[in-house]
Amino acid sequence: MSEREAPTVRPAAVADLAQISAIHNDVVASSNAIFAEQPETLEQRRAWFGERTAAGMPVLVAAAGAEVLGFASYGPFRSWPGYRETVEQTVHVRAERRGQGLGRSLGQALIEQARRQGLHAIVAGIDAGNEASIALHRRLGFAEVGRLPEVAIKHGTRLDLLLMELLLDEHGGNAP
Repeated sequence: MSEREAPTVRPAAVADLAQISAIHNDVVASSNAIFAEQPETLEQRRAWFGERTAAGMPVLVAAAGAEVLGFASYGPFRSWPGYRETVEQTVHVRAERRGQGLGRSLGQALIEQARRQGLHAIVAGIDAGNEASIALHRRLGFAEVGRLPEVAIKHGTRLDLLLMELLLDEHGGNAP
């Protein structure tokens, strides 16, 4: 990457999926930010991408040229129709690029997309010990709305799930 080339946030492309998967797998291996213990395959990432884009859900990357530095997306919060205006988001940045504003740029872009789609709420499920992610979400306007003690386990350690939420409007989005 050129020192002068500033990262931009753009929609992800199929060509980005190997790098997105690499970021995901590094997060799985090096932290509790994702409650998974095994790396994903490129085929799994392709299926995820296909499902998200077919459903009209954004998949965004922060990139400098062809180099993917981070990714973000949201998907359904729960499958019941009553949750149709609520999504759950994810934002991950390459380890060596954290703390440089990329997570915030990706999060802001997701929030803008959710507003354009007429959504009402974005939920983030975060390992309660992940202070950096909690701080990022607070800066984006999310508020803590719940804590579920010991609902996850990773490598034999029980983890608490912190729920944070951002309400996008006063009127309920596309309420009938």
